[in-house]
Amino acid sequence: MCLFCKIVNKEIPANVILEDDDFLAFHDINPKAPVHILAIPKMHVDSFNEANGNLMGKMSNFIQKVALEVDIAKSGYRVITNVGFNGGQEVLHLHFHILGGAKLKWEHFSDADPKGHF
Repeated sequence: MCLFCKIVNKEIPANVILEDDDFLAFHDINPKAPVHILAIPKMHVDSFNEANGNLMGKMSNFIQKVALEVDIAKSGYRVITNVGFNGGQEVLHLHFHILGGAKLKWEHFSDADPKGHF
């Protein structure tokens, strides 16, 4: 069972922000912004590559509710999902990073080498 499935099953504690029948949102343990929330489906899905349109529609609505709950909907926020090794995915369970609370930068791309990719 993956780490996020253990959080869903309450086997590992998490600082939960919002939860419904299908999704769970909790604070990231290694925040990259003043507000850094992870939103996950309770059903195990490895990554965005395996997600269907129905799941993503519901997930979008849930993420919007999370942004309202943590008071970043009006000021702005970023939603990121990493897919696979090169995309930086560390936990094989679909999850979205919701970042906000400050003007966000793009410095995380500074280590990427774009040569030969275009």
